[in-house]
Amino acid sequence: MAPWRTAPADRPSRLRPGSRVAVVAPSGPVPADRLEAGLGVLREWGLEPVVAPHVRDVHPELDYLAGTDADRAADLQAAWCDPAVDAVLCARGGYGAHRMVDLVDWAAVRAAGPKAFVGYSDITVLHEAFALRAGFATLHGPMVATEAFLKDEPTREHLRATLFEPETVLTLGLDTAAALVPGRARGVLYGGCVSLLAADAGTPHSRTDARGGLLVVEDTGEEPYRLDGILTRLLRSGALEGVSGVVCGSWQECGPYEKVRAVLADRFGPLGIPVIEELGFGHGPTALTLPLGVEAVLDAPADGGRCTLTVEVPALR
Repeated sequence: MAPWRTAPADRPSRLRPGSRVAVVAPSGPVPADRLEAGLGVLREWGLEPVVAPHVRDVHPELDYLAGTDADRAADLQAAWCDPAVDAVLCARGGYGAHRMVDLVDWAAVRAAGPKAFVGYSDITVLHEAFALRAGFATLHGPMVATEAFLKDEPTREHLRATLFEPETVLTLGLDTAAALVPGRARGVLYGGCVSLLAADAGTPHSRTDARGGLLVVEDTGEEPYRLDGILTRLLRSGALEGVSGVVCGSWQECGPYEKVRAVLADRFGPLGIPVIEELGFGHGPTALTLPLGVEAVLDAPADGGRCTLTVEVPALR
């Protein structure tokens, strides 16, 4: 089998006042009050939100799922293939994307063309599917019915700017960003919740290596020893072979950060590539929106200067 290389993906069009956006729930059940509040924010932005038919469902037996796998997949596919829909936004994460991802007709999705797609956490599985099966760039960002979107103004505003004015948010990084391993690297952004990347490794349609890629990772609720196992699985599988650099986000509820940092340094350090820690995305209280599938430059100065991630083209056209 010929080697492959991570390449830039097709970018969707930016949103404008009046754009129609579908809200879907590919994973866990959605709290009704948070959904309504999130829809209100979208309307304040001048968007026209449309709730997919099964977003308010709960699986009849497995109450950690937002309806059946078939219904969740059908909602995503129908929203994507509807020419009247300009973007598809996830309501929340949780668990369940792995169960429905193979039920989506990715050839039909690819034929429909790129659209803005936003989510994180469990939605990492779908970011990888859009990149590898459709060739589309997506957005690792806050979801409509989540606390960060509803309560943190910087999180919400960064997503709004990315969707409407992406050229204004080319340089990413909160003041917390620091060089875990100094250096500079360029590559195509990919990644997300690292436990989901590890769960995806070795499955059909997953990455065979990371050549040409610049990895972004974060997670929540994974103790240091479990995080060690997750990263070790990725390393042993070959999924990180050739990666140019790593950008780390938040590690909420993963234990004392000094222990998390020790794991990150131990697992990533021997790769001989630059690593930024605490850039400011993921499950933390303030979460930047990161474009996936576009080329970017990681800059982690050895002298303690500001660490940044700079995308080379706007996330949306």
